[in-house]
This record gives sequence, C-alpha cells and structure tokens, in this order.
Amino acid sequence: MDIKELSDIELARFRQLVAESENIVICCHKSPDGDALGSSLAMAEYLRHKGKKPVVIVPDAYPDFLQWLPNTEKVVRYDKHTEESRRLLNDAELIFCLDFNDSVRLNLMQADFDAATAKRIMIDHHINPTMECEMQISRPELSSTSEIVFRIVWQMGDYDDMTKHFAIPIYVGMMTDTGGFTYNSSYPEIFFVISQLLTKRFDKDKIYRKVYNNYSSWCIRMRGYMMYQKLNVFEDEHASYFAITREDMSRFHFIKGDAEGLVNEPLRIRGMRLSISLREDTERENKIWVSLRSIDHYYCNTIAEQFFNGGGHPNAAGGNLDCSMDEAIAIVRKAIKHFAELYK
Repeated sequence: MDIKELSDIELARFRQLVAESENIVICCHKSPDGDALGSSLAMAEYLRHKGKKPVVIVPDAYPDFLQWLPNTEKVVRYDKHTEESRRLLNDAELIFCLDFNDSVRLNLMQADFDAATAKRIMIDHHINPTMECEMQISRPELSSTSEIVFRIVWQMGDYDDMTKHFAIPIYVGMMTDTGGFTYNSSYPEIFFVISQLLTKRFDKDKIYRKVYNNYSSWCIRMRGYMMYQKLNVFEDEHASYFAITREDMSRFHFIKGDAEGLVNEPLRIRGMRLSISLREDTERENKIWVSLRSIDHYYCNTIAEQFFNGGGHPNAAGGNLDCSMDEAIAIVRKAIKHFAELYK
C-alpha cells in the first residue's frame, strides 16, 4: 500500500532539518498518555538510527502501565530535572513537538519551551493547531500521532531497518488512542500499518495485557466503586458523569493512570451517548480535570470547548475547571442539558 504522508518538498525539508541538527529534543504534552509517550519514544529510536542522539523530555509523570516501554529509562522528566531540561531546551537546534499543537499543553514546562530558539517540527492529530513551527504535520483524520510517525518513517524508506524498539511504542500509541482499535480506526490503512508493525515479531496480546491488565487490586476496587456508588446516569439525556475526589483517591491508594479509560465504561450502557469524568487535582485546590467521551456524531469536543476550557477530538476530549467539585458538578449538569438540547 502506498502511504505518502508528506509532499516531496516536505520530505526533503524534514530530512534537511534532521541532518543539520545535532542537539535534538523531543517533547510531548503534560500527563503523557500512550500516544504521547509512544510517538516520542519511537521518534527517538528513529533518530538514533539516523545517527543522532535525541533526548525525550516529558513535563511530568506518565502512567505506571507504560513504564515497561523500551527506552523509558532515558526519558527526562521536567518536573524532577528542571535545570537539566531547561539546559537541553536552550541548547536544542531542533525540537520535535509530538501529540500537542499548543504549548499551553506543556503546563509548567511551557515557559522554557516558548523561550527556546530551536526550530520546531510539530507532528500531531488534534484539531486547530496554533504553534508556529518550521514544519507543521497535522493530521486530525488519523488515529494517533504514533500512526503519523510510522507513516513518515515508512515514506522515508527506513522502516525495514527499524526494530521492535520502534514498532512497540508505535503500536501502543495507536492501540491506546483508539481504545484497543474500537473507535477512530475504521479506515483500511490503519490495519496495513498494524500488519507492518507485526512483521517485527512482537506479541501484541502480551502488550494488551501489559497496558490494560496491569492494575493494582486497589485500582480495581476504586473503579468498581466509581461505577457502583458515584456514577450518575441521565437516561433521558443519554448521558452520565462521575466524580473522583481526593478522598476517593486517598481511600483507594490512587496512582497516576488508575482512572485511565474509566470514562469509557458508561458508554457500555445501552443508549448512552456522552460520558464525563471529573477528578480533583492531587496538589492544587479548586482544580478539576475533566474527560469526555461520546459516540458517533454526538461530538463532545464542542462541549469541552464551551463548558470546560478544553477541546479535543469529536468523540474524545478534555478540559479543566478552576473551582470546587460541587461547582464543577453543577457545570457538568448544565453541559449535559445543553448536550441533550443540541442533539434532540
């Protein structure tokens, strides 16, 4: 299958930027998920193949179930190694911006990123990019940033030389950003990509277990508690929400990643179109993180933009609120009513 992601001019420019840069940094968004981390690790592996010595810098911690990915021990966390990260950004000649299209997504790392003078290559699949970059490779129609990275390396003609250390992070990024290939993955090219990844002879079933069957017993109890005690279902509006408080997190020994994908669970209810999760920030008072999921043509990104200072994909979006949990719940209820009216 002919996958041509870049024009000939873009391809030549990409090659040139990589070839003329020695100090290369790869960044991804705050609270890196499987796609952000996977695409970053894969791009770093590709650049090493090209003779470079890239450094992956992430703003903060990523989930425990991604710790096993190859080369995570080389990742630099900005929140733990701020001075080193700042030096690397200052010295960089080229910065790859993966899985984000606005530097606000870097959170505490944003100021140092914005101050860096390096040329930038953005590779992302979120809508409405705002960053000024030397190259902007934006593909909202594709499943994941990881898939875009694969397509670029494939078009470069370098995929045959890649190893499992490239293929596994790409597969994890694609798998996690499609819910195990259950949404945003119905076009035939995605399965061609998967088939090519599997030529590197990794065990995809084992990878699924490492990502999705890797919770603690406390996490499973917390997830059951959320669905049994905290889930609010509005049958007439075809919507639901639940709220995870600091008290809940303390009670169930919450660690980063324990709520990953939980917002999808209510969509298993017959007739459900929208699911919203609220989670209190573990460190800041009156900071609520919001995740939204929806199905088919019931778009939750418009709800995220209008009510939760956020945005995202049509069926997967997020945002945040600077208020108490009670105030956040009141906003959610308004959002659900608006959603019901919008799609009546």
